[in-house]
Amino acid sequence: MSTKNNPETWHQIRLGFTANLVVAASVAAYGSVLGLLAAQKGLSWLQLLIMNLSVFAGSSQFVMVDMWLPPLPILEITLAVLIINMRYLLIGASLRPLFHGRSFIHKALHIHLVADENWAITMGRLHREPTTTAFLLGGGLCIQTAWCTGTLLGHRLGAVINQPEQFGLDFAFVAVFTALVFSFWRGRQDLFPWLITGLVAIISAQLLPGKWYILCGGITGALVSAFSPVNQEDKGYDA
Repeated sequence: MSTKNNPETWHQIRLGFTANLVVAASVAAYGSVLGLLAAQKGLSWLQLLIMNLSVFAGSSQFVMVDMWLPPLPILEITLAVLIINMRYLLIGASLRPLFHGRSFIHKALHIHLVADENWAITMGRLHREPTTTAFLLGGGLCIQTAWCTGTLLGHRLGAVINQPEQFGLDFAFVAVFTALVFSFWRGRQDLFPWLITGLVAIISAQLLPGKWYILCGGITGALVSAFSPVNQEDKGYDA
């Protein structure tokens, strides 16, 4: 369904945009921390904007900025982003009913603007009433606007602060990522994979140079979680 000359589609986009305003402020605040860190790492305003528009994934962008040291470890950054964004495979699968019958181009253009926030709001609405991909798109536009605004404002702030540690801002990355990690906690089934992930990451950090410990810990944790007896029992129960 094209948005051109289609009042209902534009209406759905506006509804999606408005529905996501409730989380837009927190997204902008979260993004301002990334902008601050990016400025301290020497990323330009334009580089940050390009990253926002092309990657548009908060957690992986934090990792990219943290790894942004010359010479740039392109392979490590790429693999780290892929591992961190693996959850979007499940998010994309959950949106299958919404995209049923749509063309590949339609799916590609819309799925790029899927973030955790507009996905959750769209899925919640989908369980209550008929929902379209235009609603999802509107939410994505809202979240990306808030994200870009927050990161770029944070970048300007970071550019004028020479010593962020004086304000405790050097701890921002650790604080934000700690909060992000615990937001993923589902219960006891996550305890063993998380412990193994942390152990492998610590050992890898001692044995391997650079940021390879992120990949080692992430891949190991994903495999342990996938084959965990607890998860297998949960799957059997749900079935």
